[in-house]
Amino acid sequence: MSKIIAAILTLGISLIAVAGGNPEHVQLPQDYKSEYTNYDTRTRSNGKQVAVLYANKAAIDSASDSSLAEGSTIIMEIYKKKMDENGKAMMDANGLFEKGKFAAIAVMEKRANWDAGFDAAHRSGDWGFAIYNTDGTVKENKLDCASCHVPLSSQDHLFSHSSLLDFIKK
Repeated sequence: MSKIIAAILTLGISLIAVAGGNPEHVQLPQDYKSEYTNYDTRTRSNGKQVAVLYANKAAIDSASDSSLAEGSTIIMEIYKKKMDENGKAMMDANGLFEKGKFAAIAVMEKRANWDAGFDAAHRSGDWGFAIYNTDGTVKENKLDCASCHVPLSSQDHLFSHSSLLDFIKK
């Protein structure tokens, strides 16, 4: 009986570890607001949220038409869209959703030498993912970040690849 309970607990912990990426392998850089560059704010590709995007020095220095260097990290602050009193999404002067409540922080980190314990099925190319609460604790959810990024191989698995290149060219 104790072996069954141990197996169930191990399975449950494993599922939590990969929910929304793998925070065991992809850490949230605590200094991202001061050490990373904010390169874009946009309506998230899901059309439901606002994304504020940051890139570390490795990403900024290496961004090219093909890929970013190993060691690149992208941070996405996720905000709910602000709603008016009629329940309609509020838009800013640029036609983007206005930022509402800060909801989560997503991290993408690029490494060629991931630990063998980090299953390649939970990565997209060399990119690993994790999602955190706004206070930096691990956010439990059922998102499979990698599956949405896999089709973006021609832009190094980044939804914001073109905006990062545009930012660097300025």
